[in-house]
Amino acid sequence: MRKKIFVLFFAFANFLFSNAQNKNAVVYSIADSKETATFFIANNTDPLIVWAVNELADDVKELTGKRPEIIQTKTISKRGIYIGEFSNALFQSKKGQKELANQWEKFQIIKENENLVVVGSDVRGTVYAIFEIAERLGISPWKWWADVHPIKREKVILNFPKNGIISSPSVAYRGIFLNDEDWGLEPWAEKTFEPEVGNIGPKTYEKIFQLLLRLKANTIWPAMHPSTKGFFTLAGNKEMAQKYHIVIGSSHAEPMLRNNVDEWKPKIHGDYNYFTNKTQVDKYWQDRLDEVKAFQNETIMTLGMRGVHDSKMEGAKDLKESIEMVQKIIDVQREMLSKTFQKPLNEIPQAFVPYKEVLEMYDNGLKVPEDVALVWPDDNYGYIRRLSNEAEQKRVGGGGVYYHLSYWGRPHDYLWLSTTQPGLIWYEMSKAYENGAKKMWIVNVGDIKPAEYDMELFLDLAWDVNSIKSDGLHDYMKNWAVREFSPVISEALSTVFEEFYRLSFIRKPEYMGWSQTEPTTPVKLSDFTNEEALSRIKSYDNLIQKVDQLSISIPTERKDAWFQLVVYPVKGAAYMNHKFMYWNLAAKTLDAKQKEKYQVLSNENFQKIKELTAFYNNEMSQGKWNNMMSMKPRNLPVFDSIKENPIVKEGDIKSVSNSIKTIQAKDFSAKREVANYKWKTINGLGFSNNAVTLFPFNHSYFKSEKPSLSYEFEVNKQGDYTIEIHLLPTHSNNFDNEIEVQIDGITSKLFSINTKDRDKTWKENVLRNSAIAKLPVSIKEGKHTITIAVNQTGIVLDYLTIK
Repeated sequence: MRKKIFVLFFAFANFLFSNAQNKNAVVYSIADSKETATFFIANNTDPLIVWAVNELADDVKELTGKRPEIIQTKTISKRGIYIGEFSNALFQSKKGQKELANQWEKFQIIKENENLVVVGSDVRGTVYAIFEIAERLGISPWKWWADVHPIKREKVILNFPKNGIISSPSVAYRGIFLNDEDWGLEPWAEKTFEPEVGNIGPKTYEKIFQLLLRLKANTIWPAMHPSTKGFFTLAGNKEMAQKYHIVIGSSHAEPMLRNNVDEWKPKIHGDYNYFTNKTQVDKYWQDRLDEVKAFQNETIMTLGMRGVHDSKMEGAKDLKESIEMVQKIIDVQREMLSKTFQKPLNEIPQAFVPYKEVLEMYDNGLKVPEDVALVWPDDNYGYIRRLSNEAEQKRVGGGGVYYHLSYWGRPHDYLWLSTTQPGLIWYEMSKAYENGAKKMWIVNVGDIKPAEYDMELFLDLAWDVNSIKSDGLHDYMKNWAVREFSPVISEALSTVFEEFYRLSFIRKPEYMGWSQTEPTTPVKLSDFTNEEALSRIKSYDNLIQKVDQLSISIPTERKDAWFQLVVYPVKGAAYMNHKFMYWNLAAKTLDAKQKEKYQVLSNENFQKIKELTAFYNNEMSQGKWNNMMSMKPRNLPVFDSIKENPIVKEGDIKSVSNSIKTIQAKDFSAKREVANYKWKTINGLGFSNNAVTLFPFNHSYFKSEKPSLSYEFEVNKQGDYTIEIHLLPTHSNNFDNEIEVQIDGITSKLFSINTKDRDKTWKENVLRNSAIAKLPVSIKEGKHTITIAVNQTGIVLDYLTIK
C-alpha cells in the first residue's frame, strides 16, 4: 500500500479505525443506510475508465449491498462523485487541475463543495485514481487473485487530506514478467481456468491486467516458456492488452516482441543465427512490427539479440565478434522501428537489458544509443548487478531494473515459495532509483502466486519510491495485514512475517538440501550445527503456533485468503526446514532410538507439505486454484522425501557452534561519517533484521577519509581467534567493493567482497545471503575494538562473529 493518511473502515467486529495523525482529514460519504453517492462520468469517457468506474461500483456493492448509480453528464451540478480525464471539458475549468496537463499517469482526488472530483492526466492516471479510492475503502487489489473478499458493512466513508490527494509515478514503466510458469500459472490456466484454450490465453491475461491496474502497474512481459503459447500467437491476447491499456514488452532474450521459444521454427526459418541467416531473422522481426504498428504507443521494444532461450547469441567466435554483431543488429532494429512506426526514434520506447553475457559486451565497448533505456538486471538472487554511473544517468533514454522474486537456474532454483526479504527489495530498488533507474522496473514474479506480498511491495515502490522509509517496512506490513485480514491481528502478523522472511534470508526453503542444480546434485547435510538446527526448528515451531492462534481471529470471508497468503507459505517453509533439520539430527546422533525418532519426524513433515499442497489445490477456494501450487517445481531433489541417512563418523559430528560472540551491525560503539553520508539502519534487512549501510545511496567513492564503524568485544583468554564480518553480497559496477579492517588500531587488512561471473564463492554467497570476510588475529585477554571502513557506498554490514 502506498503510504497514505487514511481512515479504513472494516466490517469485521464493526471496527472503525483511522490514522491518528490525520487531524485535518476530509470525510466524504460514499454510502450509508440512507444514501449512496452517484458516480458521474462524461458522455465520451474512455471505455477503460468506464470499466474501472463499474469496478468501483461493484466494490461498493460488495461492501454495502447497494450499487452506486453511474450517470453520464455534461456538467458538474448534482451532488456526487465526478470521474474522468483532465482533457475532458467537464473538468477543464476546475481549479488546481491544470497541473495535470501533459503529465504521465498523474491524478488528483479532491472535495469541491459537496462533490468528490476524481481526475487523471490520462486514461491510466484516471483508472489509478479510481482504484486508489477502492483501496482506501479497504478493497484489496488481491480480492480476486487471493480471494480477499470484501466484508459487509453499513457505511463506506472515504477519508483523505484536506488538500486532497495528488499522485504520480516515480517510475514510468512498472510491471511484471511471467516466467518459469511451467509449474503453476500455465497448468492452472490450461486445466482449471481456461481449458477451452488449454493455455495462458486472453481470459487469464484479462485477470492479470485487471490486477496490474489495481496495483498501479502498466507493463507486462508475457509468459514465454516452452509450455506456453507465444503471447501474439493466441487470438485475443494482444486485444486484451489494448483493452486494458497495458504496455507490452519482452524479456532480455526476446528482442522486438518475439517469443523465440514458441515462434522461431527452425524447420521453417532455419538457424536463429544472424551471421548466417540475416534475411530470415530480419523478416521475423519485421513481421511483428507490422502486427503491432496499430498500437505502437503501448509497446516497449527490447533491442539486441541472444540465443533462442536465455542463451548466448549463436555464431560469434569470441567476445569481439559478439560486440560487433550486436552493434550492427541494434542499428538494423532501430532502422526497422523508425520506418515502420514512422516516428523519430526518441519517441519510440526502447530498452536494452544487459543480462548475463550481454553485460560483458556492454562493459567491453558495446554502444547503446542514448535514447534507449538501460535496464539493469540483478544477479537473479536479488542483488542488482550494475547501476547507471554518473554519465549514464544523463542518458535521455533513462535507466531501469529487471529484478527477480523467482528464479530457475544455477546455483539453485527458488520457484516454490516467495521469500525474498522485503528489506532487500526496499534497499536494492531504492538504491537503483537514487542512481537513475526511473524509466522501467520489471519484476520476475514467476506464477504471481505465491509472490503476492513481495510483488505488491515492489510495485508500490515503483509508484512512489518515497512511500516507505528505511524504518517503515513494519508499518507497511501492518497496514497490509489490516487491509487483508483484520486490525486485531496486524501487529502480531507483522512480527510473524518479519521472522518468516528473516529465517528464509538465512536459508531459503528451496536451499535446505544444500544441493545445487545445472548440474543437479543430491541433497546433503547442512552447515548448521545440531544446536543451530534445534534453534531453527524451535523458531519455525513458534511461527506455526502463532499462525494457528491468529487463525481464530480471521473472519469467515477471509479464511481462503488467510490460507494462501499466510498459512501455506509459513507452514510450507516450516515443514521443509523441519524435514531437513530432523534428517540432519538423525544423521548426527549415535543413539539408535533418537535417530529413529528424528527420521520419523522428517518423514512426517514431508507428508505435511503434501497435505498442505493438496488443500491449496483441491479444497481452498472450492478448487479455484487447482493446479496452481506445485510442491516440487522441476522435481529437484530438495523436494523429495529423504530415504536414507549418510554415514557420519563420530569425529565428524559438530554439535555446538564455536562462536563466542555475535555482534549485530547496528550495535556499533563509534562511527566515522564523511561529507553528507550517514550510517543508518534498515529495519527488516539481513540476518539481524537491522543491517547497516550509508545513506544516501547515490554512488560515491571514498579515498583518503573513509566512513567506518567500530565495535567492542571482550575475550576471556589470550589466543588465536577468527573475526568474521558478514556483509550482504551486493555488487559494484567495477567489482571493487572493499572493506578495511583494523583491530585495536594496529592490525589492518583489506578485503575485496565482490565476486565475478558464476564462481564458487558467488554461489555460496547468494545461497546464504552473506559475503564473509575472515580475519585471523592473535589477541590478549580483555577488551578489543574492531573498526571496519568502506571504500564506497553500496556496502551493507549485517553482523560480526568472533570465534
